Amino acid sequence: MFIHRCVDFCLMCAEVMRGARKMRIARRMTSQSPTVRIGKAGITQGLVDEVSKQLDKRRVVKLKVLRSFLTERSVRDVAVDLARKTGSTLVEVRGHTFVLYRRRRPAKRLR
Repeated sequence: MFIHRCVDFCLMCAEVMRGARKMRIARRMTSQSPTVRIGKAGITQGLVDEVSKQLDKRRVVKLKVLRSFLTERSVRDVAVDLARKTGSTLVEVRGHTFVLYRRRRPAKRLR
C-alpha cells in the first residue's frame, strides 16, 4: 500500500531536488536578485513562456511573488504550479521568492 507523505511540499505535485546539487544551486542563487516577478495577473501563458525561455537559457531562475497576488494562494502553491507547467524542479522557497531548475534539453540534430 502506498502512503502519501509530504516533505516540504507535496511529492505528488512536483519533483523534489535533494542533496549536494540542491545546496549548490540554492547557495549560488541567494546573492542573485529575482529575474521574474509574479503580480496581480498571476500565472499567465506569457509568464510560463518567459520562465521557460529563461530556464532554457540559464537552467536556473529566481522568481518573486508580489503581495498583490498572495491574497488567494500561498507562495508554495504558486511555485509548485509554475514548476509543473514549465517542467522544472522546485529547488527552494524562502519568503516570497523561490528558485526553479531545469536540466538542459538535448539539442535537436539536423539531418
